[in-house]
Amino acid sequence: MATSSYNSSVFINCPFDDAFKSIRNAIVFAIYDCGFVPRCALEEDNGGNVRFDKIQRIIAECKFGVHDISRTELDAHNNLPRFNMPLELGVFLGAKRYGGPDQRRKNCLILDREQYRYQQFISDVAGQDIRSHDGDPQTVIGLIRAWLSDASERRTIPGGRDITLRYEAFCKDLPEICRNVRLDIDEVTFNDFSNFASNWLRENDAKNA
Repeated sequence: MATSSYNSSVFINCPFDDAFKSIRNAIVFAIYDCGFVPRCALEEDNGGNVRFDKIQRIIAECKFGVHDISRTELDAHNNLPRFNMPLELGVFLGAKRYGGPDQRRKNCLILDREQYRYQQFISDVAGQDIRSHDGDPQTVIGLIRAWLSDASERRTIPGGRDITLRYEAFCKDLPEICRNVRLDIDEVTFNDFSNFASNWLRENDAKNA
């Protein structure tokens, strides 16, 4: 995975299940194509680490954060909702409010799958600017691009349509990329996808240079 610094690191807080994979993958790719590095709890698989300690550390290392609060359905096994996403959003906002000078420079994008739906289950964030992606990868790519362009004030970030076209091309190449490393596509981890996406972008940029 590409190396990162505080100013280029983007914490991803979203559902990790297969039903959300298309949105998560689009978020990861868009972050890379905008010139930033995606970070999330899935990047480390160390049984010796306390999960919440790891999340807090990664949040502390990221100036930017994407928080998708779409997952509110009741779990099929225990009939209870999952609160991981709102909890991690709260940690990020708390770091911005109470942290040191670097932490107070944090900037985040909060996503939901429907506009204003959040008011029914987490109304305390009503003062935040919540964006809806409607479960559509192209929409989420546009939202990521617009946010990072404004938040970072970088002038080298490509347009959302260009990123979407590159993402679609990458998705077509992904099965062959997996075959070349003898990996089934359903076995691709967060780190696998991150490495494939960042390498693909670097190689395609080199070809077009």
